[in-house]
Amino acid sequence: MTDRDLTEMTAVRLLDGYRKGEFSPVEVARAVLERAGRAQSEVNAFVRITGEDALARARESERRWRDGEPCGRLDGVPVTVKDILLMRGHPTLRGSRAVSADGPWEEDAPSVARLREHGAVFLGKTTTPEYGWKGVTDSPLSGVTRNPHDPSRTAGGSSGGAAAAVALGAGPLALGTDGGGSVRIPAAFCGIFALKPTYGRVPLYPASAFGTLAHVGPMTRDAADAALLLDVIGVPDARDWSALGPAPGSYESALGGGVRGLRVAYSPSLGGQVAVAPAVAAAVRGAVARLAELGAHVTETDPDLADPVDAFHTLWFSGAARVTQRLGARQRELLDPGLREICERGARYSALDYLAAVDVRMALGRRMGRFHESYDLLVTPTLPITAFEAGAEVPKGSGQHRWTAWTPFTYPFNMTQQPAASVPVGTDGDGLPIGLQLVAARHRDDLVLRAAHALYEAGVA
Repeated sequence: MTDRDLTEMTAVRLLDGYRKGEFSPVEVARAVLERAGRAQSEVNAFVRITGEDALARARESERRWRDGEPCGRLDGVPVTVKDILLMRGHPTLRGSRAVSADGPWEEDAPSVARLREHGAVFLGKTTTPEYGWKGVTDSPLSGVTRNPHDPSRTAGGSSGGAAAAVALGAGPLALGTDGGGSVRIPAAFCGIFALKPTYGRVPLYPASAFGTLAHVGPMTRDAADAALLLDVIGVPDARDWSALGPAPGSYESALGGGVRGLRVAYSPSLGGQVAVAPAVAAAVRGAVARLAELGAHVTETDPDLADPVDAFHTLWFSGAARVTQRLGARQRELLDPGLREICERGARYSALDYLAAVDVRMALGRRMGRFHESYDLLVTPTLPITAFEAGAEVPKGSGQHRWTAWTPFTYPFNMTQQPAASVPVGTDGDGLPIGLQLVAARHRDDLVLRAAHALYEAGVA
């Protein structure tokens, strides 16, 4: 078996191979670390690669598999961790030169702790824009992360390094964070799968300054791997007071339910609010037609979703101001100029401004709750465009100012806390990936994963 074969396998396939003795965690770790080095040189996906630690954990895993005693559901599977999440023994710099690397770094984030308990092999920390503030991945600390399909284009963000790593075979599993689309945006641009679970399904510690907009989610090769990963990381942790209780069942076990009989609402442009590139529209429409062929009851309709961007900005910019509040003048000079700009704006909002945005959010959540009384799933494009030039927050010549202008399908569902996933459904004329977004009612992550899995099984994704 070649190194390429090993790096292109899903986590589910790797575990099956370990079980059958076809290859070992050490062989896989070596192959994937070589691919991680290439990913770093080609697209700048990593803040750091932790090769020695990875091989040490792989050797321990190899021994356990040889003895027939794997320690968990991901024993020996390579994973990456976005450099927003704490990982014991390694600095978490959040894409910022204003964060000191001095330790001690003695604690894992809840999701990282669960991976460690289940025997995962940590390859390293992936890149993020500073504090995860925007929908592309570049920062003063680590520079620009590029798209695996065309390095002149962006990988998206803020979990751009994670998406690029998965796309290039540098580990089948990645942890990302999503406050306004940050796992779904880079998944769509890089051609992988990503799930933003229901808020609280994956515990988060320390709490995000962006509050209950921020989710932790799986970024993977397919929906089956995401379900497996969510089973591992989607369990309570006492450090997160807002975390949900135990999941109602195994997400992996529920994958086979298919879509027959599901009520699917297809909204190609949110009622004409969004201009969608023709190639994107065609690919998404084709995938929706396949859902109908698989037995879903598809209706073209739109949710009552007046663009909540102003309210989102109030919440998001206030969070940015909060996360940088304690920085001195000298540290602020080190910040990404765009981040500094939104922090200054966020600091000017009053408590009443913030609460008015919360009112908008609650009304939006209520409307989507009612919408899902009639429909099990909502389908939209993940993004209206494919990847644009790297190093820019918005496409050049677009007249747009902030990243939210080109992500109208993603951030509303952070406000409503619903599960939402991006599924790759083809490419445009330049070979750039296109994503379809699946959204379900809160706590119905199983439906999102089932529908996505059905698309993979049907060869659409």
